Amino acid sequence: MQRLKKPAIILLFISSFSFFSFRAADNYFEISKNLEIFASVVKEVNTYYVDEIEPATLLRVGIDAMLKSLDPYTDYYSESEVEDYRFMTTGQYGGIGASISKRGDYIMILEPYEGWAAQKADLRAGDVIMEIDGKSMKGKTTDEVSKLLKGQAESEIKMLIKRGDTEPFVKTFKRDEIKVKNVPYYGMINENIGYIKFTGFRQEAAAEVRNALVELKKNPKMTGLVLDLRGNPGGLLDEAIKAVNIFVDKGQLVVSTKGKMQEWNKEYTTESEATDTKLPLVVLTDGGSASAAEIVSGSLQDLDRAIVVGENTFGKGLVQTTRPLPYNTQMKITTSKYYIPSGRCIQQLDYSHKDENGKAIKMADSLKRAFKTKCGRTVFDGNGIKPDIEIERKEFADVVESLGEKKLFYDFANAYRAKHATIPAAKDFNVSDADFQEFLAFLKNKEYAYTTATEESLKSLETAAKEEKYYAALKADIETMQKKLHEDKREDVNKYKEDIKEILEEEIVARYYFQTGRVESSFDDDNDINEALQLFGNPDKYRKILSASK
Repeated sequence: MQRLKKPAIILLFISSFSFFSFRAADNYFEISKNLEIFASVVKEVNTYYVDEIEPATLLRVGIDAMLKSLDPYTDYYSESEVEDYRFMTTGQYGGIGASISKRGDYIMILEPYEGWAAQKADLRAGDVIMEIDGKSMKGKTTDEVSKLLKGQAESEIKMLIKRGDTEPFVKTFKRDEIKVKNVPYYGMINENIGYIKFTGFRQEAAAEVRNALVELKKNPKMTGLVLDLRGNPGGLLDEAIKAVNIFVDKGQLVVSTKGKMQEWNKEYTTESEATDTKLPLVVLTDGGSASAAEIVSGSLQDLDRAIVVGENTFGKGLVQTTRPLPYNTQMKITTSKYYIPSGRCIQQLDYSHKDENGKAIKMADSLKRAFKTKCGRTVFDGNGIKPDIEIERKEFADVVESLGEKKLFYDFANAYRAKHATIPAAKDFNVSDADFQEFLAFLKNKEYAYTTATEESLKSLETAAKEEKYYAALKADIETMQKKLHEDKREDVNKYKEDIKEILEEEIVARYYFQTGRVESSFDDDNDINEALQLFGNPDKYRKILSASK
């Protein structure tokens, strides 16, 4: 019997090999056939279509549509776009150091970055870019203006700027070599708790976090750390592993990846000595925390090294790899899924299965599997990282949302900056009642119409009453309610005064202290941070969460 088993095994291997060989050959035939068809279609269109076509534009549409059918992360980059992709991974470029946005016919400075050319030249939020190097910017897109703002470090740029109601003026200065920080801010929330704002995983991200922690640890009173990953879209896988290594000892498995090809099946472990494995740690997350940010938050959760607080993360468990293509082009292609220490994959959407509208399907709750953390806590796959303590996102009233959408908080902060040369430190600044009255005066001739849920319900009632022939009997009551509602809406700004003051404080502080000020100003009103502070103030609860079975 023993002698009969070996041929069977060999036959099984040969059969499997033959199956995959035939399958591969079949795929290559399909690719060859369809490429030939595609090339013929392009030639026919180029020859016979009634209008002139741009072949490169037409073919780019085809490439983009093909890749879009796979997932949102597989992309093609033309030669002219490769530099933009490099910036995504390095955070470096030659330019003025400011974010920009479309406003009417022109592009405006949305926010200058602290310490770079735009801020040093005293360009301010809200400044309208009329001209660059003598060329009008009217009607230009943000991409077009962005390209003109970029250039070699130390090269000169001349800009015609319109600020508020003043006459346009010229600013001439030199561009900088900009390095966008992965850690734009770190400091102390209070006497005992440190804070690191971690916004990206570009090159040197982990080193920035490590350096921030080392600086914070120089304060002998520090007893806990908040690592803020909210809004962090991710980036480089290696930087995520190094970031986990800051808080976890050498030799710990952080991520394993599995793909179609053997070369993508890898395990990644921490390679250096940790900076601190004992300091109590709270990680903040939200729906904008994705990819590498989920590797960090999920690994620290799986290893019971940190408590995760906030909202469920995005749920991106896919890894992309850059591949070079002809003519200095390249593509970013999804090559594998990643699995964090407990063994779970947190990918939420299944791009291989889509609904009738072409949208990827979420993993059903019944298919989600349970995994265990290092200390035996239960966690699940298929839905991002679920915080240990979930905090509901603060919802603002319709009037507050409308004021934000119409950029009226933003515009008032710009006007405030023009009138006040200085303000107190970010942590000490408060919008006074006089400031609030000034804001009310500012709103008098501004448009910020909005529809409340009550108005929508009343409108539905009116429509239903007309359809069911009750309107004549209810008309007077409906009109009375509509009038009363309109009167009450005029008081909404005063009704939500405290929420409005909170937003104004953050906007105004940002005009003087930039992103640093924006972060510090938000500490007192941040529900996630307040929850973290309560945890640090209750060591027994902190330890219980990390050790209790769930």
